[in-house]
Amino acid sequence: MPENLNIYFISDLHLGVESVEESKERERIVVDWLNLVAKDAKEIWFLGDVFDYWFEYKGVVPRGFTRFLGKLGELSDSGIKIHYFTGNHDIWVFDYLPEEVGLTLHKDPIIHEFSGVKFFLGHGDGYSPKDYGYLFIKKVFRSRFLQWFYARIHPNASTAFARWSSRTSRNSHERLEYLGIDKEDIILFARKNIVENPSISYYLFGHRHLAFDVAISEKARVICLGDWVYNFTYAKFDGENLELKKFLEDRGEIIIDRV
Repeated sequence: MPENLNIYFISDLHLGVESVEESKERERIVVDWLNLVAKDAKEIWFLGDVFDYWFEYKGVVPRGFTRFLGKLGELSDSGIKIHYFTGNHDIWVFDYLPEEVGLTLHKDPIIHEFSGVKFFLGHGDGYSPKDYGYLFIKKVFRSRFLQWFYARIHPNASTAFARWSSRTSRNSHERLEYLGIDKEDIILFARKNIVENPSISYYLFGHRHLAFDVAISEKARVICLGDWVYNFTYAKFDGENLELKKFLEDRGEIIIDRV
């Protein structure tokens, strides 16, 4: 057995989107990937939007995802550390997953060090300084009063509304083309942030549903993890090098070239 030293990063699974059958098929593929990386993983980091919608009532959580959650619990019990960032679709993850799975929950970006290498980690939303509407909505969604009020709505009604809103937002705003180093919000943010934090080597984000690996200095790179709706991509750090990869069930995995 190989020594468990590798750190894996994955984002934007959006489990629950599309039909029940399609979501279950993608869930199965994700579990297959987890089985693959469990052979040598030390930690697995989920950088947001794991679920297309999630809200925890005091005694109720969204239906489904049994195989995925069971696998996370199994990996956690085996000693693999699981980290979970909330995204804009699963912002209302509270204490259920930390307690049931044993994962560590993050609600804001962090700077974290692996084997002496510094990473900036976050979901990747809210970095456009001109996106006042979204920044306001995100602040409202984090309001404890709104969360309390929302919890008073019957789960059937709140879930139906949330899924309609999620689908509408995605169809209206999702841009899947790479905009370039001078227009991608996460790259612009990283280029500004690196001035204040010159020791950071990697900026890892999700949110954009694109997979790219871009240099912003001689030692720093911005990696967008893609998604598991279209791309099935993730990143692997072995303690020295980070690679952006694509999971192919019939061929295992392939490395995505840097820009």
